[in-house]
Amino acid sequence: MTEYKVRSSALLGKTILVTGAGDGIGKAACKAYAQLGANVILLGRTVANLEKVYDEIVQIHQTSNFNEAQCAIIPLDLKGATEKHYQDMAMTIGDQFGCLDGLLHNASVLGHLQPFEHIKEDEFSEVMHVNVTSHFLMTKALLPVLKKAPMASTIFTTSTVGSQGRAYWGTYSVSKFAVEGMMQVLADEYADSTMRFNCINPGRTRTKMRASAYPAENPETLKTADEIMSVYEYLMSDESCKENGKTFLAQPSLAK
Repeated sequence: MTEYKVRSSALLGKTILVTGAGDGIGKAACKAYAQLGANVILLGRTVANLEKVYDEIVQIHQTSNFNEAQCAIIPLDLKGATEKHYQDMAMTIGDQFGCLDGLLHNASVLGHLQPFEHIKEDEFSEVMHVNVTSHFLMTKALLPVLKKAPMASTIFTTSTVGSQGRAYWGTYSVSKFAVEGMMQVLADEYADSTMRFNCINPGRTRTKMRASAYPAENPETLKTADEIMSVYEYLMSDESCKENGKTFLAQPSLAK
């Protein structure tokens, strides 16, 4: 599956929202989806980063002859966003694009790696809000526009510590367990619908979060975000229409 190759226009006409779009895996996914013809909605907290990605996507659309494809920016900090923010966003997407064909929940925060007894309540609450509550509120608000798509795909981002707890990863690990559970609940509730819900575990990837967790690690030994995009493309394409309620490993032999 990690070597899956979709058609060059597999996402033509589809509208896909990506969170954490300004950097790392989110940025790579936005570019990958644009190269397949998608309208891409960039959501992130740093406008300058989003604008840079926006410019790159416009260039991709032009050079790929997807001149009718669109790109939009939604500046939003998940830490402070309320249910009303997500409801307004859903209404805007519906008005501008008609429906939403794909949603990639990529944005998350790590928190500190520390013994469980040292975890502070405010940090635990912040990580859970960004990694879990924002996913709940956003997905809930977007369900009406996802339902309008012929085949809609929602991808959550998990981690190896989201299926097997690990010492000192308490806050992040608990949040990813919750994300996998949320995905499974949604997949079961909408099993007979046009919507599907899955998770991707990116594995060891050259990102800022990875560097924060493993500061002594040589980044040159890790795959870049661009190199793990096959499964992201597959799960957004109609080729994956029968995949639901599963967790996919972007790097099966190197998940960590």
